[in-house]
Amino acid sequence: MNIAEVKAKLKSKGYSVAEEKRLGNDAGTRLKIQSGQIVNVYDNGSVNVQGKNPQEIRALLAEESGSSRSPQAARVPTRVFVVYGHDRTARDQLEAMLRRWGLEPLILDQLPSEGQTVIEKLESLTADASFGVVLATPDDQGHRAGHEDEKTFRARQNVVLELGMLLATLGRNRVAILLKQQENMERPSDIQGLIYIPFKDDLQKDAGPLLAKEMVARGYQIDVSRL
Repeated sequence: MNIAEVKAKLKSKGYSVAEEKRLGNDAGTRLKIQSGQIVNVYDNGSVNVQGKNPQEIRALLAEESGSSRSPQAARVPTRVFVVYGHDRTARDQLEAMLRRWGLEPLILDQLPSEGQTVIEKLESLTADASFGVVLATPDDQGHRAGHEDEKTFRARQNVVLELGMLLATLGRNRVAILLKQQENMERPSDIQGLIYIPFKDDLQKDAGPLLAKEMVARGYQIDVSRL
């Protein structure tokens, strides 16, 4: 299905396109729908729907292709958005593990800006990945004003911000938070239903099997022999 066909189908059902732009890797086009959904139309003909309440649009576009399968099923995902703080060792372990699984980690500071602001770059990249992994490591400390006895370790503010963007774009079941275990380590969010996976020093051993299980459930193909 090409971009013209997708736009025509959306228009026929009353959906309004608020924004249209090329994806960061120039492999397709992203349509941001007024009602909150994001439709990625790839140049190879596959379609990926994300964002708020995507089910109806997925069904609509599957109907157009004459198949009962979700259009997302036609494209096996390989890209993973990675958010991290100051713990470079954990980041390097995660990147090496994902690449060993045959996946492509999208790491913000390793990719060209292409004239985009940080937020625009995040929006472009998250639209091009089907899963996000957030490394929540004890990089900062904080406490309530006037309560220094409650001091805890916490993830950096940019990590929490990017976590929120991933949750809004991909949905809760497509974002895993790898939480480094340390005394008085605070969770980035108390929102119920988030995927938290604990690890200590060996990220691959502690978090790898559970992370792979979550990603396979979301359509990724991971060889268990590489875990």
